Amino acid sequence: MIRRLYDWTIRMADHPHALWVLALVAFAESSFFPIPPDLLMIPMIIARPSRAFTIAAVAMAASVAGGMAGYAIGAFAFDAIGQPILESMGKGHAMEEFNQRFNDAGFWAVLGAGVTPFPYKVITIMSGWTGMPLATFVVTSIVARGLRFYIIAILLWKFGSPVRDFIEKRLGLVFTVFFAILLAGFLVVRYL
Repeated sequence: MIRRLYDWTIRMADHPHALWVLALVAFAESSFFPIPPDLLMIPMIIARPSRAFTIAAVAMAASVAGGMAGYAIGAFAFDAIGQPILESMGKGHAMEEFNQRFNDAGFWAVLGAGVTPFPYKVITIMSGWTGMPLATFVVTSIVARGLRFYIIAILLWKFGSPVRDFIEKRLGLVFTVFFAILLAGFLVVRYL
């Protein structure tokens, strides 16, 4: 099933309404869909580099809106919808312990999930379930998803197809390292 969804996502990059499809995929990925919008963005930007920043803006706006839907699932329908989604991803255990830790590091949790390969949908649902302040969630989601999608857009706009393999294979690692350095810097400033 995942392979069929992946193939469908890639085919949609050539569709005349690709921006609408991208918005749908970015929205859905933020709360339940397993395929990231990056896979649709990359061929769209390579095909039309002049639209790179429009494509990134659509992905960011739809992803944040989808994140708010995930937040609502966590806040209002966690037992019926959120818990089964998290359990299907193997994240359904240790919820109570996670609740306190998550809200203590809410900004960093949303930022980290927004830019790294960690499933953003897990963080959106958890943000609502744990009662993270909505303003913190939205602002951090805008920053995180904006970083992720605009960096991809800038790299593809500037370097084109040669950077595609790098993005598809290693960008998650780069974002993870960047986030770890950022978090370490914050901890050094805070505790030293």
